[in-house]
Amino acid sequence: MSDIRPATPSDRDAIVETIVAAFAEDPAFTFFFGDRYSELAPGFAGYLFDKRVASGGAWVADDGEAVALWDPPTDVASDAVLSLPDGAARRLAGYDDAVEARLPTDPIWYLGILACNPSAAGRGLGRRVAEPGIQRASEDELPAILETTNPVNVGIYERAGWSVRDTITSVDPLTIWVMELSHFGGVESLRCLTPK
Repeated sequence: MSDIRPATPSDRDAIVETIVAAFAEDPAFTFFFGDRYSELAPGFAGYLFDKRVASGGAWVADDGEAVALWDPPTDVASDAVLSLPDGAARRLAGYDDAVEARLPTDPIWYLGILACNPSAAGRGLGRRVAEPGIQRASEDELPAILETTNPVNVGIYERAGWSVRDTITSVDPLTIWVMELSHFGGVESLRCLTPK
């Protein structure tokens, strides 16, 4: 049985490697970084991890084979810094602005990253590593929210009890599905999510 535990700064390298491998063909990451993916994605993945590890919103499985990075409903100061070339920074900012405008204004638990290393696919690690954040949302009686640009993931999340609350088409060429889990019994079928 895999060990699911809160991530620590010592997990950073393994988690960055997992995120970069899992999102190599993800529509959003491809849009942000294009042919500079292998150069820029590790810094972005590290930034996402650094933002969440201080807040207690990062969980890891099997020494980094799967990771869930959540934003809890309370702001926690982070000194994480992201440095990207102008084009990538503009694309990311436009994406973030579009998503932020469609998120609830009330408190939520926000699943920013759920990644499983492709070498560990099929073992249920994605489902299991997401569970602590879903449990926290349930205990707080708050919805869990995520967004995805991968249409395959929409069906996977829907089978796990999530529902599409909004669809964003203003960030050409992407379609962004904002999804919500407000009934907290639906994690059983969530599988290791790796972009197809």
